[in-house]
Amino acid sequence: MSFPTRRLRRLRTSDKMRELVQQTTLSPKDFICPVFVQEDLKEKVKIESMPEIERLPLSDVNDEIAAIIDLGIPAIMIFGIPSQKDEAGSSAFDDNGIVQKAISQIRKKFGNKIVIMADVCLCQFTSTGHCGIVQGNKIDNDTSLETLAKIAVSQAKAGVDTVSPSAMMDGQVAAIRKALDENGFTDVSIMSHSAKHRSNFYSPFRDAAECAPKFGDRKTYQVPYTNAREAMMEVETDIQEGVDIVMIKPALAYLDLIAETRRKYNVPVSAYSVSGEYAMVKAASQLGYVNEKDITLEILYSIKRAGADMIVTYFAKSASKFLQES
Repeated sequence: MSFPTRRLRRLRTSDKMRELVQQTTLSPKDFICPVFVQEDLKEKVKIESMPEIERLPLSDVNDEIAAIIDLGIPAIMIFGIPSQKDEAGSSAFDDNGIVQKAISQIRKKFGNKIVIMADVCLCQFTSTGHCGIVQGNKIDNDTSLETLAKIAVSQAKAGVDTVSPSAMMDGQVAAIRKALDENGFTDVSIMSHSAKHRSNFYSPFRDAAECAPKFGDRKTYQVPYTNAREAMMEVETDIQEGVDIVMIKPALAYLDLIAETRRKYNVPVSAYSVSGEYAMVKAASQLGYVNEKDITLEILYSIKRAGADMIVTYFAKSASKFLQES
C-alpha cells in the first residue's frame, strides 16, 4: 500500500496548531461601522429589512459611538437622512445639515478616539433620489461634481477625517481633492467607492436611507456587474486622481475584483459588505437555515482573504462580539 508523503492534515490536528498556521486574520480593527442619522427624529427607528440596524436621532448618536468604540471598532461611516429634500440636494452641503451636526458632535465628544468617515453622495438629499444633479431627465456629471465638492468641504469644516464619495461621477476624486486642498483641508483623506456596481444587493439600504430613485435607474453611472475590466479602469482612474483608499462594492459577489485590485495596485483596499449581504444572512439565520455567527465570520474572512485591508459592514458590531467569543 502506498501512503501519502505530504499530509496536510498534520497542520489541522488541534485548535492551537490551526491558530499557529492561520493565514488570514480578522479583528474588530478591520471594520468600519455604518451609522444612520436622521434629522428631526425623536427616537430610534428600526429598519425592518436590516434587523438590529436603526436610524438614530442626533441625541442618540454619542451612545452609539461609545458602544462602537468599546467593541474595538476604529471607524464609522455616517449616512444622513434629511428632513427636507430638493432637486439640488442643498441640505447635503448645509453646514448645519444632519451629517455635519453628527460629525461635529462626535468630534467634540470623542476627539480622535474614532475615525469619522462620511458618505459623499446626493441620493439621500435630492428629491429625485439620484446620486447626481438631474438636468433634463439626465444625471449631469459636471454639475454634480461641483456639488459633491461642496459636500466634502462642508463635512471637512465639521471635522470629518475621511470623505467617501459614492456617486460614481467621472472625476469626483479629482474635484473633491482640489476643493479640499484649496480650502486648507489637505489632511482630509478620500476613500472613494471606486468600483461601485449597479447591484441588486442595495435594496435594504434604499429603505434605510430613503434614497430609491424616483425615475429610471442608476445604470448610466454605476458599473455593470458584467464588466471586470471596466471596474479596474474605475479603480485606476481614482488612483490617478489622488484617492487615498479605493473601495470595491458590493463585496461578497465581487471577491474576484477585490483580489485583482490587491494584486494590481499598491494602495489600501476597502470592501463594502452591503445591506443585501447582511439582510440575507439575517433572514436565513432567523429561519434556522444557517448559524449566524459561523456564516458571518466566514463571509468576513473571505473578504479579508481576497485582499481587503478594511471592511465597511453592517456586521461590524455583531462580528466584533462573535470574535470576542471565539
